[in-house]
Amino acid sequence: MSSTPMPDGRLGQTGIILVGPKFPENIGASARIASNFGIAELIVVSEEDFDQERMLKMATHKAAHLIHGMRVCRTTAEAAAPFHFIVGTTARQGRHRPQDQTPREVMAEIVPLLAGNRVGLMFGPEDSGLSNEDLDLCQFASTIPTAGFSSLNLAQAVAIHCYELYTAVHTHPFAAIPTSEFANSFDLEGMYEHIEQALNEITFLHDTNRVYWMRNIRQFLSRLRLKKKEASMIRGICRKLMWHHRQPPQTDMEQDRSNGKAAQ
Repeated sequence: MSSTPMPDGRLGQTGIILVGPKFPENIGASARIASNFGIAELIVVSEEDFDQERMLKMATHKAAHLIHGMRVCRTTAEAAAPFHFIVGTTARQGRHRPQDQTPREVMAEIVPLLAGNRVGLMFGPEDSGLSNEDLDLCQFASTIPTAGFSSLNLAQAVAIHCYELYTAVHTHPFAAIPTSEFANSFDLEGMYEHIEQALNEITFLHDTNRVYWMRNIRQFLSRLRLKKKEASMIRGICRKLMWHHRQPPQTDMEQDRSNGKAAQ
């Protein structure tokens, strides 16, 4: 048996997000894997109450603390909220999904962002994977290359990504940053909500194209890796845009008066 990697403090702000898992054993196995590689947080998105004994049996005593401290959320957005960067794992591809990379390629990009930032690795249900709506919350998409049949067990997918992240951390050293300047998912979702409201008010968005344009806007802005103050600035622009759009139209006399003041 190969030696178990020692927990690494540099992965202390990294979390595993399991969206809609079907079996408590897979949660326990994921906890054990996370603990082996020094990942300190486990989040489950579900409305079910999973059998703790079945989870603990697979987690073993070494990862029992992750099961006992597991955060359970009702929505993916709630689970994603504290994280600055999220890797969504998927076997499916499509033109409306983020550009996918291998786990090794993604982790090489993630490592410089680990210092001072919270990073989440998100995995979907065993039978269907992450939805497009789940992937909307992710800045990176990772696809495990396989020969032929692409489906892997949930715990296997977690193990591959944790291993690649752990390896990348030791291959690409980085300097410590005390606090993050990047917007987390909570900040970004508030910003996207404001953008959608503003674009809806000026009739740029319609029911027939709303999802298409908002997904493209998300993918574009996620590549910019917005800071907190930049997300706040965009929200301010949206609020001002909506305020102006709601003002009653000026009469000709009011327009002339405004033009006269501007000329002075």
